Amino acid sequence: MGVPAFFRWLSRKYPSIIVNCVEEKPKECNGVKIPVDASKPNPNDVEFDNLYLDMNGIIHPCTHPEDKPAPKNEDEMMVAIFEYIDRLFSIVRPRRLLYMAIDGVAPRAKMNQQRSRRFRASKEGMEAAVEKQRVREEILAKGGFLPPEEIKERFDSNCITPGTEFMDNLAKCLRYYIADRLNNDPGWKNLTVILSDASAPGEGEHKIMDYIRRQRAQPNHDPNTHHCLCGADADLIMLGLATHEPNFTIIREEFKPNKPKPCGLCNQFGHEVKDCEGLPREKKGKHDELADSLPCAEGEFIFLRLNVLREYLERELTMASLPFTFDVERSIDDWVFMCFFVGNDFLPHLPSLEIREGAIDRLVNIYKNVVHKTGGYLTESGYVNLQRVQMIMLAVGEVEDSIFKKRKDDEDSFRRRQKEKRKRMKRDQPAFTPSGILTPHALSSRNSPGSHVASNPRHAAYEMRMQNNSSPSISPNTSFTSDGSPSPIGGIKRKAEDSDSEPEPEDNVRLWEAGWKQRYYKNKFDVDAADEKFRRKVVQSYVEGLCWVLRYYYQGCASWKWYYPFHYAPFASDFEGIADMPSDFEKGTKPFKPLEQLMGVFPAASGNFLPPSWRKLMSDPDSSIIDFYPEDFAIDLNGKKYAWQGVALLPFVDERRLRAALEEVYPDLTPEETRRNSLGGDVLFVGKHHLLHDFILELYQTGSTKPVDVPPELCHGIQGKFSLDEEAILPDQIVCSPVPMLPDLTQNTAVSINFKDPQFAEDYIFKAVMLPGARKPAAVLKPSDWEKSSNGRQWKPQLGFNRDRRPVHLDQAAFRTLGHVMPRGSGTGVYSNAAPPPATYQGNLYRPLLRGQAQIPKLMSNMRPQDSWRGPPPLFQPQRFDRGVGAEPLLPWNRMLQTQNAAFQPNQYQMIAGPGGYPPRRDDRGGRQGYPREGRKYPLPPPSGRYSWN
Repeated sequence: MGVPAFFRWLSRKYPSIIVNCVEEKPKECNGVKIPVDASKPNPNDVEFDNLYLDMNGIIHPCTHPEDKPAPKNEDEMMVAIFEYIDRLFSIVRPRRLLYMAIDGVAPRAKMNQQRSRRFRASKEGMEAAVEKQRVREEILAKGGFLPPEEIKERFDSNCITPGTEFMDNLAKCLRYYIADRLNNDPGWKNLTVILSDASAPGEGEHKIMDYIRRQRAQPNHDPNTHHCLCGADADLIMLGLATHEPNFTIIREEFKPNKPKPCGLCNQFGHEVKDCEGLPREKKGKHDELADSLPCAEGEFIFLRLNVLREYLERELTMASLPFTFDVERSIDDWVFMCFFVGNDFLPHLPSLEIREGAIDRLVNIYKNVVHKTGGYLTESGYVNLQRVQMIMLAVGEVEDSIFKKRKDDEDSFRRRQKEKRKRMKRDQPAFTPSGILTPHALSSRNSPGSHVASNPRHAAYEMRMQNNSSPSISPNTSFTSDGSPSPIGGIKRKAEDSDSEPEPEDNVRLWEAGWKQRYYKNKFDVDAADEKFRRKVVQSYVEGLCWVLRYYYQGCASWKWYYPFHYAPFASDFEGIADMPSDFEKGTKPFKPLEQLMGVFPAASGNFLPPSWRKLMSDPDSSIIDFYPEDFAIDLNGKKYAWQGVALLPFVDERRLRAALEEVYPDLTPEETRRNSLGGDVLFVGKHHLLHDFILELYQTGSTKPVDVPPELCHGIQGKFSLDEEAILPDQIVCSPVPMLPDLTQNTAVSINFKDPQFAEDYIFKAVMLPGARKPAAVLKPSDWEKSSNGRQWKPQLGFNRDRRPVHLDQAAFRTLGHVMPRGSGTGVYSNAAPPPATYQGNLYRPLLRGQAQIPKLMSNMRPQDSWRGPPPLFQPQRFDRGVGAEPLLPWNRMLQTQNAAFQPNQYQMIAGPGGYPPRRDDRGGRQGYPREGRKYPLPPPSGRYSWN
């Protein structure tokens, strides 16, 4: 399903699940950046046990970011990844486990989507390069100005795929990073770290879920473990609900659409490459200090509380007078299953179900009406009851025709509104607009060129008058062209590009007209709708897909070979007679090897990541699989407006033909390529303070060759098998840095070892229930929350997990300072006309403001207007401060300025004043932690490492 669409719907319908993160920023001392001490209590008023990182959601924005300059080389990319993980760690602060999972070889069902994405990215990249070069040549031919073209190698994001040298190097860098933090960071002191790199098969998030499922089935598992999963994919919400863990939270970067991007030719904002005119960039400011630059502000993080989402769903799905016992856990499983119909990574969504049209709400309403007839729930522990699903689907099929007609009416209504809006804007456009330095700009526009001093104001005014005089008089009957200028007498024939309506893609199916089912199957599948056998085949494949996806979410991969063999989905009304369809899958299937997957998902343009003889199979006309790699392919918009929303009509890869072709080139692999083509496993790391440290060292000293059970009492109940790692990180051995800009670890005390999850029989069923002993979290929602919605109003998430956290406030000294310096007569506050106390300011501490000088100091520059002090300040008597010999008087504004940087950090303006923005904690010496003491001398940071502790 579309990540932005689903998350937008979810956050609007269930707004209280979102919590803004409280983030403590690193500080600087004598020019040295001091990282956050993650061993201290979490400022979000919650303590997490386990943190799971879906690493691909970190790798992509760090290697090719959209909102800041891209790293110059691979080394900078690795450092960016390290810093991103550090930032997440300082927010979450896990106390037991850090699990880092990188996408490995995916199931065949996922490879189809990966193949589509990578072929699209390659095609769009080449088309963008051609278009950019064409526009550049046109601009230069017209005498335009463009900065010199940078000669740099374009980073191909397709290399973020298992089996490439980039992913192999990333695994080495992460091993070094983990060892460094275990040695030097107190927040990692007692932490167990598991790294599942790209050599371990499976998608990152599903490797995490598989670990949680297998640990839950162990007798030593703590059912009240607080999990935190980092990732931006929408399916993480479903996966979190599928665990049935009572304490599960998702952290993700806040999605902010429509971020400004510079033009790829002139690097200026406000237009795209196709609209670039090659105009020189105007100087903004005396020293060009106001020039546009790519925003480099860090994105903000938010928490999604799945325990609150469970509260919402429990209320929404509760049904009275059921013929069977109501079970909220089973109802949530059914809700997760119904969300699959609006789309997922393995199946196309049904034509009649769109998230933006309220498809999930419609399914829930139908479910609540039909479930009385079904006699039970749709699913159980990942297995589907097809007879009950058939009743739901046929109920959706009854309203398909009305859904399609309403969709058409809504689209037509939207186009009419847009057309009227464009006409209204043209009608209201002024006949004459001064240009140059006299162009009107918004008062708040700091980059406005109109604020510059004119070199010849008299001449500029003369040109404006002449331009005004030369413009023709406009009568009330004058007609206008599409650009707002008067048209010649008699009018002109309007060109197609001047039309008020945007060109719409051709839609031959016309779902809103009678006969839509026949046209759909004829256009999409090239078969007649009367071909009942073919339609039955499509429906059976889709039903198999639904069973496979649910099994994948609740039990693990049911088959590494299965995939949906069509580009389009059937209609809901076609789900008739599905109760008897088989839903079993072939057992004992194995995943692809990494280089085999590269051959299945890469276009020929990315063949440089493959061995030469393998690469030749993609481009050689005589190759037996050359048809798998088309140079161009069609994209069916399928009723959408943009190409990225369409369906890439790529041929499906035949696994047997692919393996047969690769058998001939396997002997050409080098030993290094053979190593990268092998499947690996997970690696566990601990530091010297961890209880497992000595146990693992003893295994290496004895040279144990057989797998050894993990003692659960030494690592918070984690169970599995240990085996010796040939490339282990061992104490007293130098850990070489794979990044030249980072130092080697010469005094290493961390240790690593291979780790394998507990194994179960292939037919074992993990129960989708809440475990015995699990304590349900305290209810968060209040009666008023059930009515809250962000539709039509601004919804403001709370800050941190403490609902009673007090917003930021100013103390009496700050109110007194504001009252004294506010312009007199400009307000109605208590101190708007009060004179400053005569005895308060002595010597040269207070100077009257000069004429034209700003009268309000920037005491609250980091605060938003809605967070400033509200209401009149409390009345109190001004205090007199006597100046002591050799001591600076602690005047109210001095005290406020002293703690200004600590009290009002960016994005933390709703908190009680304190370092990092959370309630100040008492340190061991009784003072307020983080606040400077009188005459305190700050020691210099240690010369190496992040921290020094024993």
